Amino acid sequence: MKLIKYTAITAAVLASSAALAAPIVVVDSEVAPIVYTTAAPAYTYQDAGVIRNTTGAVVGGTKTIFNTLTHPASISAEVGTLGYGANVGFSLNDKVELQAGWAGGDVADLFGGDFDANDVNYDVDSDFSNPYMGVQLRPAGNWFTMGAGIIVPDNDIEVTSNPNGGVYKVDGVQYKADDVGVLKGSIDHRNKLAPYATLGFRPNITNNFGVFGEIGAAYLGKTDAEVRAVGGTNNDVIRDENDQVVVGATSATVAQKAQAELEDKNFIEWLPIVKIGATYRF
Repeated sequence: MKLIKYTAITAAVLASSAALAAPIVVVDSEVAPIVYTTAAPAYTYQDAGVIRNTTGAVVGGTKTIFNTLTHPASISAEVGTLGYGANVGFSLNDKVELQAGWAGGDVADLFGGDFDANDVNYDVDSDFSNPYMGVQLRPAGNWFTMGAGIIVPDNDIEVTSNPNGGVYKVDGVQYKADDVGVLKGSIDHRNKLAPYATLGFRPNITNNFGVFGEIGAAYLGKTDAEVRAVGGTNNDVIRDENDQVVVGATSATVAQKAQAELEDKNFIEWLPIVKIGATYRF
């Protein structure tokens, strides 16, 4: 009879657990009490849609650092001045999240597509590659965030000159563009590691999906440039706008002066960071 009784009790417990998914307490007068509970979710959310706690976090939790880093808390897609990209987030607790990501592509148009270095205008063609690592903080435990980290920039920036009225004005002197040719060059930033800082917001729309926006800046450093003259019709004798020969001027010397002015410009020495995106939380 006891076997039948225990079997009936066990079946009732299993059926109730599956149907209600709620904590169940079973007590038999002839045996010690047995308590069944359901596991708590890894994340819970406030009404505002931000993380309340992370029971699987490194701080105050049972997961190891290895398990945390191999089980990301979120993935995000982004677009902005760093380029188009994505990042992975690893929550340490309800206020700290580590991030690793990449953003890149041709984003020259976001900076206007051209710029002036003194009196010479240049069109810009870029191919950005910006892997980064950082930390996102929620100092008030809500949607407001503060970010900081390091970018490892590998950005190709190519420039092509636009003559103004058929002449280039370099170092205060005007040169006929047909004689000089087209000034083409490249720009490299000196910083191999670029620190950045941002402010932003990260509300969650549902229990899993959220959006974010950030503004800030990264310090890419001063620039090195290389400029050459291509396709000139009279490279060794350069005339001015009045068809007068400029003594000592060649296409090479004009390119050298343009290069010095381009380096003085320090194009996007401070890279503004503006980005928006969407996040999925596991």
